Amino acid sequence: MVKREFWYQLIDEARQVVKDEPLLASYVHACILTHDNFEAALSFILSNKIADEVMPTLAVKEMFDMAFAKDPEIIQSAINDIVAVFKRDPAVTSYLTVLLHFKGFQAIQAHRLAHYLWNQGRKQLALFIQSRNSQVFSVDIHPAARIGQGVMFDHATGIVVGETAVIEDDVSIMQSVTLGGTGNESGDRHPKIRQGVMVGSGAKILGNIEVGEGSKVGAGSVVLDHVPPHVTVVGVPAKVVGRPTCDRPCETMDQKIY
Repeated sequence: MVKREFWYQLIDEARQVVKDEPLLASYVHACILTHDNFEAALSFILSNKIADEVMPTLAVKEMFDMAFAKDPEIIQSAINDIVAVFKRDPAVTSYLTVLLHFKGFQAIQAHRLAHYLWNQGRKQLALFIQSRNSQVFSVDIHPAARIGQGVMFDHATGIVVGETAVIEDDVSIMQSVTLGGTGNESGDRHPKIRQGVMVGSGAKILGNIEVGEGSKVGAGSVVLDHVPPHVTVVGVPAKVVGRPTCDRPCETMDQKIY
């Protein structure tokens, strides 16, 4: 979605919330209606979540503003993440709900700042953002991990993503998922999750392995080997048990095992 269009839609939704629920009026004004654009609103919301007693909100907001200005793709990725959640989660009826209340979305956006800082060589600052992300949202993503756009962390609590992990575009990951290593090895040691994949709650995907495009990992599975494209795997250790009913399980979010 085009950024300007998206922002106007958020404004309309915010005004409707103010009309329907006056108790939220000041909150919605502070988060949305006092800002000129989406990036200003997003940096305000995230900085108020990430700041603590030692690192003030203004300092965190300046970091977000800098990252958004230097790398505008971060903003487009955030928009695509919101649209993805809106389309995939039947409980979501507005873009505004995702922006204001969904910690999986907010954790991914905080990671985008940490990743930007990591790539700029500001690694200690990136690790600070990672730590706050983990404390605030219960989502622990190493700053070096690469995450595409159109990504949904559903419920999100307990998600862990290792340093060399890759999550490509259009992926859905449920709560308590680990993309981890298999020990104390160094180098490229974490999973690569390809486009269109859905990972069920509690799954553990371990090692430098690939989950192929359009595949589905069942809840509670432990994946230790490469997963071919367009299959369903389940079990401990995970085995191929069938094929998803569509090419992009990330979109249908069908939890059944076929």
